[in-house]
Amino acid sequence: MDGLLMRFLGHSTVRLEIAGRIVLTDPVLTRRVGGLTRVAAPLEPHTWAGADLVLISHLHGDHLHLPSLRLLGRDVPVVVPRGAGAWLRRRGFSCVRELGVGERLIEDGLTVTALHAAHSGHRWGPRFTHGPQAPATGHLIEAEGATVYVAGDTDLHEGMSDLSEVDVALLPVWGWGPNLGPGHLDPQRAAEAVRLVRPKIAVPVHWGTLAVPGIARTARMRRLLAEPPHRFADAAAGDTRVLVTPPGEEVALSEVSR
Repeated sequence: MDGLLMRFLGHSTVRLEIAGRIVLTDPVLTRRVGGLTRVAAPLEPHTWAGADLVLISHLHGDHLHLPSLRLLGRDVPVVVPRGAGAWLRRRGFSCVRELGVGERLIEDGLTVTALHAAHSGHRWGPRFTHGPQAPATGHLIEAEGATVYVAGDTDLHEGMSDLSEVDVALLPVWGWGPNLGPGHLDPQRAAEAVRLVRPKIAVPVHWGTLAVPGIARTARMRRLLAEPPHRFADAAAGDTRVLVTPPGEEVALSEVSR
């Protein structure tokens, strides 16, 4: 994994430095996201500045967050699921590329492949039929010396077992509320995803960052903001190394390679 640096910025937002480029996944950078509030420490601008490429897994507001994209600049290159490009361009973003499942973006030693994700692709969630919709995706990021699977939001699906030689898997292990809706992984199901994907390293994401303000301080919610990645690490114990990383911190990849 020479040349790969990674910082977990919170929720599904990860900063990857790979192939000489800075890639951000599902950037959520502000103190508030719709009706949710950031309970992790606020981000310093230097942690997300200079993005060369943004990968959006699906249209939900805690993944395709327009205020955060505006912070990055309306000309930042953004990859969205096929069918979502026109919607984002109408909101002023000028460099938008669509990728459907199985399609690739290849640029300067970096390859991004869109993968299936078992999750609602509707902007407003699975119960609505009006408004923008595009199939949710994950992404496989490949460069010389490193391969990263970015699951996005997803439940288990058979395609996970088709992946091979994955160095790092970014796997969601919870969410922002007291319960999980359809199309998500909890710690035990995320551990099953590890057994399907067989990565060298797994990094739990989608936890410990956002909460509903009225319940963020309840005892149960405090547990759910802290415990899922550790339950995942226990359930996934085996050949895969799990790196539990607090929101905002660098992922300790260098310690693994020693």
